[in-house]
Amino acid sequence: KLVPGKADAKAQEEFISSYRELKNTKGATDPIYFMDGTHPQHNSVVAYGWIKKGVTKELKSNTGRQRLNINGAFNIDELSAIVSYDDSVNAQSTISLLKKIESKHPDAEFIYTICDNARYYRSKKIKEYLEKSKIKIMFLPPYSPNLNLIERLWKYFRKIVLNNKYYDTFDEFKRACKSFFRQSKKYKEDISSLLTENFQIIGTKT
Repeated sequence: KLVPGKADAKAQEEFISSYRELKNTKGATDPIYFMDGTHPQHNSVVAYGWIKKGVTKELKSNTGRQRLNINGAFNIDELSAIVSYDDSVNAQSTISLLKKIESKHPDAEFIYTICDNARYYRSKKIKEYLEKSKIKIMFLPPYSPNLNLIERLWKYFRKIVLNNKYYDTFDEFKRACKSFFRQSKKYKEDISSLLTENFQIIGTKT
């Protein structure tokens, strides 16, 4: 299994400990979100399948030159995602996403949002916005995508929407992607079993 070469097991353990403490001490109406972006390409993804021996199953492909930029945040308690579709994932699109999150929780004192160390999350624009926001950002240790639960949602999304699927036009592709999130309740059972708070620590073996 490939893992980031600079993964720090101790830093991951410390984050998990801090996360557990947050879960035990936060206000009852204060949600926790895991935030990240994903960029699915308009192209087919060849995956496994049951095919009769000796039979070649063809899957049409596209150029892969177009992609959809999705910025999202996953609420671990409600098992629901808030997503936006942007020209690019940057500080401004992230602020727009944070505003969507805030509008959903008018009664919360704080909204805890966990994310990686992407440059735009640490930008001056984000810092200035957070000064007047109820959102509190918690940064993951570097090189630890395994701790960001929304990564599991992105993986499941790709499995459902991209694997062994062909979309003739980019518009068809976009509709399929957006339909997944609009109809996410139909996948709630799978999502609830995948996005548990059972964190795996990586970088412990050589």
